[in-house]
Amino acid sequence: MNSTEVWKYIHGERLQMVETWTSFSPEQWASPSWCGGWSVQDVAGHVVAAAEQTPPNFFKDMAKAGFKFNVFADRDAKRNAAAGPAELIRRLNARTTTTNHPPAPVVAMLGEIIVHGEDIRRPLGLTHTAPQAALVAVADSWKNSNLLIGAKRRIAGLRLRATDGAWTNGDGPEVSGPMASLVLAMAGRKGALSDLSGEGLPTLTNRP
Repeated sequence: MNSTEVWKYIHGERLQMVETWTSFSPEQWASPSWCGGWSVQDVAGHVVAAAEQTPPNFFKDMAKAGFKFNVFADRDAKRNAAAGPAELIRRLNARTTTTNHPPAPVVAMLGEIIVHGEDIRRPLGLTHTAPQAALVAVADSWKNSNLLIGAKRRIAGLRLRATDGAWTNGDGPEVSGPMASLVLAMAGRKGALSDLSGEGLPTLTNRP
């Protein structure tokens, strides 16, 4: 998938995220997300931070955080979240055509909006499925990489198989389920494991 196609999916997911946020009540904004220690509003702040990020600002803010990514991400998320729901919606909506991004592959931005979109929706009981091609692109980019997500280590020695498409990866005890839930499991989201099955599931469950 070329970068033009990837951006098409990123922009589509951002637009749908804006629509989702627009419907939220104050209670939903304050609810816990699937990102440990972050509310839905905090994750929204992180999504906006990523969508607005550029390489120069990334390195500047990382330096301020002592080059500790978790500190950097938490600061940006909380700072942006403090702007409030209306401003978060406005700012993400402004990023539905732009192509700036931090110093990472463009497909990383697709994984960002897909996974964090589910971090927000699923705890609230909301359903959304990203396009299959977008999910496959993210899974294919993560399966051989441990950068930030740690997916390669998490799925090592397992065979992953999508039950709603033709995607498979790896050899060993099988873990099967919807493609979206496989992607979330690759990213370490334990909440998605209930959608999966197979003899390899206990192994995946026990990995951080």
